[in-house]
Amino acid sequence: MPNTLYLPELREMLAEANEAELADFCTELHPARTAEFMEGLTAKEAWAVLHHAEVPLRVEIFGFFEENEQIEIIETQDRAEIAEFIGHLPPDDRVDLLAEVRPWIVEELMPLIPSDERRDIQRLSAYPEDTAGAVMTTEFARLSEDLPADRAVQEIGRQAEELETIYYLYVVDEEDHLRGLVSFRKLVSAMGRPDTRVGELMERDLLTVNVADDQEEVARKVAHYDLLAIPVVDDEHHMLGIITHDDVIDVVREEATEDAHRIAAVDPLEVGYLETDLLTLTWKRGIWLTVLFFGAMLTAMVLGKYELVIEQYAWLMLFIPLVISTGGNTGSQSATLIITALSTGDIALGDWWRVVRRELVMGLVLGGFLGIVGYFCALVAAPSYLAAAVIPLTLLLVIVTGTLLGSVLPLVFKRLGLDPAMMSSPFVAGLIDVLGIIIYMKVALSVL
Repeated sequence: MPNTLYLPELREMLAEANEAELADFCTELHPARTAEFMEGLTAKEAWAVLHHAEVPLRVEIFGFFEENEQIEIIETQDRAEIAEFIGHLPPDDRVDLLAEVRPWIVEELMPLIPSDERRDIQRLSAYPEDTAGAVMTTEFARLSEDLPADRAVQEIGRQAEELETIYYLYVVDEEDHLRGLVSFRKLVSAMGRPDTRVGELMERDLLTVNVADDQEEVARKVAHYDLLAIPVVDDEHHMLGIITHDDVIDVVREEATEDAHRIAAVDPLEVGYLETDLLTLTWKRGIWLTVLFFGAMLTAMVLGKYELVIEQYAWLMLFIPLVISTGGNTGSQSATLIITALSTGDIALGDWWRVVRRELVMGLVLGGFLGIVGYFCALVAAPSYLAAAVIPLTLLLVIVTGTLLGSVLPLVFKRLGLDPAMMSSPFVAGLIDVLGIIIYMKVALSVL
C-alpha cells in the first residue's frame, strides 16, 4: 500500500524545488524504504526525486521499484537521460527490463546508450531465455595471477565502484580463460606478505556453469554449494560473467511460481496477478480448463458405456464419487511430490525405478488400508458380502494406478525435455477419473 501520508510532503518538496530536503530524503533511508515511500508518485515525479540522488544510489532505489513503475519511467521520461541511466544499471537487470519495454521505445533508446553498454546489452540479449547466459552479469572482479597482493588490492579498489560483488575475485589470463579464484578476505589477509602473487593464493578447482546451462540447474548448484556467486564460462572456458545469489533467488522464485501455476493447471503468468489483464488471465486459465472439460466429458462417455451395468446394480452408483475422487487425489499427491522433487534436485531421471518401486509399495499400502475402510462402508449398501468386495478391490487397483501414473508421467515429460509441472495435478486427476471408472466397472462385472 502506498505511503499516502508522505506523498503530500514529497510533492510539496518537488513544487518548491527544495533540493536539500529531497537529497536528504534519498540518502537518509535504506533504498528499499525510500522506494516504498515513493509509491503513489507519478513516473515524472519519481524520476524528478531520483535526480537528487547520486547515480549509484539512484540505481539502488530504482531497483526497488515495482517492475511496472520501472517500465513506465523508462517509457515516458526523456530518452537521453534514460539511456544514460540504463548504462549504469546492472547488466542482467537492464537486459531483463528492456525486454519488457515496448520495442519501438527500445529502438529509440539503444543508439543513445553508451557503446560499451549497448554491445553488452546486445550480447546478453542474444542468449536464450532461462539459460545461465540470460541471467548472468558481465561485471565481475578480474585479476591477473602475476599481480602481487598489494597491487591486486589497489586494482580491486579501482574496479569496485562498477562491480556487483567483490567477495569473489576471478583470475583470468590475457584471453579471458578462467584460471582460478581468490576471495577478497584471503587477498587482504596476504597483505602482510605484499609480494605474494595472486597465483599463489587462488583456488584452481572451481565450480562453474556453462553459458547454455538451464537457469534452474544453475540455481540448484548455487544453493547446494552455498555460493555467493558462480562463474559462467563458454565451451572454451572463457570467463563470460557471474551469477550472484540475488539472481539465484529471483530464478528460484520465478521457477517456483511457474511450477505452482502449472500444478494448478494455469498457464504461467508473465507479470503479477493484478497486472495481468482480464482477457489474458481468462485465456491462461481457460485453455487448461477446456482441456480438463473434455477430459471430464470423456469420463461421462465412459460412464455411459456401462449404463446397463449401473441399471442392473444401482447401488454401484453410490460409490462412483468415492472411487474417482480417491484415485484422482492419490494421483495428484504423487504428481505433486515428484514434480517438487525434480525441481529441487531431490530425484533425477536415473532414479525412475526407485520412484516406481516406492510408489507401487505406497499404492499397495494406501489401497489396502482404504480398501478395508471402503469394504465396511460398502456393506451398508451392497446386497451381499461378496458384492461389497467390489469396492475394496476397486480402491486398491485405482490407488495403485494413481500412484504409478502420478509419479511416472512427470518423469516421462522430463525425459522428453518438457516441464514436468505441465503434468499438473488436475490433468493427472482427470486421467485417473477415466481409468477409475473403467477399473470399477471391470471389477464389478468380474465379481457380480
